[in-house]
Amino acid sequence: MASAEELREEYNEYARAYDGYLALPTGVLETQLMTSALGDCTGYTVLDLGGGTGVRARDVIDFGAASVDVVDVSPEMLSSGRLTTAALGPKYGDRIAWFEADVAKPLDHLQLRGAPGTYDLVMANWVMDHAASVEELEGMWRNIAAYLKPGGRYVGVRGGDPYAPAAVQGKYGSTYKNQKTIPGGIRYRYAVSMEPPMEIEASSMEISYSGSTELHEKYGLGEIENEPFENAEVIAKDPEYWKLFLENPYMVVVKARKLRSA
Repeated sequence: MASAEELREEYNEYARAYDGYLALPTGVLETQLMTSALGDCTGYTVLDLGGGTGVRARDVIDFGAASVDVVDVSPEMLSSGRLTTAALGPKYGDRIAWFEADVAKPLDHLQLRGAPGTYDLVMANWVMDHAASVEELEGMWRNIAAYLKPGGRYVGVRGGDPYAPAAVQGKYGSTYKNQKTIPGGIRYRYAVSMEPPMEIEASSMEISYSGSTELHEKYGLGEIENEPFENAEVIAKDPEYWKLFLENPYMVVVKARKLRSA
């Protein structure tokens, strides 16, 4: 299983080209589902766990967010994000801050702009598919719950079945391969058909990819739902093309809210 250090090195290698995946069918679908799930973010303070190059951080600024704190394990992903954001001007540069850390571990050593229990929205996109154990996965959920204010929103992308035909065949631009059973889940390589080609170690715990809401509920989240796939324009326009994906999705956008009584 990839350690945080190994994962850091892999993402460092691909940092400058990483955003190229957005042009692939799987990237377009993800963007449209996230846009639908996020909706109006006017005035939000946002924590973006595993936010990488800041793609979704810039999106939520476009949707009205007041500020975003991006936390990621890869310094090169953060550096790439800073450069891109600075080039786009103060609309983004003045509102996005960048922090290096492993989001499966406590974040209290960071000088985040928001205190625990104060963020309107926490995002965690794909990070749960890098948890090498259920314990690491729980560390991520612990951070999500700790930093959300009561009534605050969670939106995140997680993987589905690592053996899904759409993932194995690579029809939509990403391919899962070299699957191997590990305690609690499945380890695999995630390959993306872009230039240069990108391939990264991943591991998905069954309690996550199965669609279970056990950990959401354990850490005080409710109103849990998956963003409907038909809300994505690409699927609404061409459901036949997406048929293989829809039969067994390898990607889901999940929405939830921190319960006020949690």
